[in-house]
Amino acid sequence: MEDHIIVNLYWSRNPEAIQRTGEKYGGYCRSIARNILPDCRDAEECVNDTWLNAWNAMPENRPSLLAPFLGKITRNLAFTRWRASRTEKRGGGELPLVMDELSECASPDNPLQAVETAELEAAINRFLRALPERECSVFLRRYWFADPMVNIARRYGMRESTVRTSLFRSREKLRRHLEKEGLL
Repeated sequence: MEDHIIVNLYWSRNPEAIQRTGEKYGGYCRSIARNILPDCRDAEECVNDTWLNAWNAMPENRPSLLAPFLGKITRNLAFTRWRASRTEKRGGGELPLVMDELSECASPDNPLQAVETAELEAAINRFLRALPERECSVFLRRYWFADPMVNIARRYGMRESTVRTSLFRSREKLRRHLEKEGLL
């Protein structure tokens, strides 16, 4: 089913919108949540919360593309749940590794807070647009979707060590870019 049809279902407050969204984007949102959250039940709850958040957000928003809209909701919910679980105990999964890797490029005081600022977000977006397509895709798979390096290597037909090297170089480029823009 086309995105605009699903959005119209949301706007008409038709409960079928949630079913159609789950059919089309359930796997996509689950993969985002599972890459961030080590517990599959937490990831599934996060996806269910995504549908509720989309339902509540639709009267004010009319996204032309549902995938990034839903992906952002899922990712934000997963990060929130991960932070909450981390205060209780040290979490597993890819997120601690991802955040540790990015901390080299973000403010050492509080990388999560620094990433949330609009100025830093704009600088990172400019950086990503300047990267070659494959390098940008690898970077996003790791740092947006929190994909494990082995999955990224498989997806792009690369060796895991090549992915690791590419990410290291991209982080260095990002660090230099942020320094040049006066953000580090």
